[in-house]
Amino acid sequence: MANSDPAAEDVVEAIHHTMHLYRARLYRVARDEAQTLSHMDGKVLAFFARHPGATQKDLALHSGRDKGQIARLIAGLRERGLLDAEVDAADRRNIRLELSADGRAAHKALHAQARRVAEAAVAGLDAGQRRELVALLGTVCARLTLAD
Repeated sequence: MANSDPAAEDVVEAIHHTMHLYRARLYRVARDEAQTLSHMDGKVLAFFARHPGATQKDLALHSGRDKGQIARLIAGLRERGLLDAEVDAADRRNIRLELSADGRAAHKALHAQARRVAEAAVAGLDAGQRRELVALLGTVCARLTLAD
């Protein structure tokens, strides 16, 4: 079996396993710094780092996630002091969100850890191999986008 061609499911499982290992190592830094962040917490922080002043609704539309899940994530991050909220002066029904100082620090630490983990993951691959891997994964993504 070792010399046989891998099944399609084996290829996709290898991609899934790689991402699982990546995320486990990425969020280890948060645990080590006594700031427990989940994968989704990191995604929310990254969204508001890119879109300061966005609303909970903006995040729900962007992510396609359930509004209740988004509300719970935001409430938890606000309780932990990672997100600041301000009522929109133009429409008081909207709450504008942005990273607090602690949120920026947590996001910066996750971003730095992401670079370290990514470098460790592809250590030993030369530039050509990296390009080839990116191209192959791009093909897989394109096929999944087209699949129904």
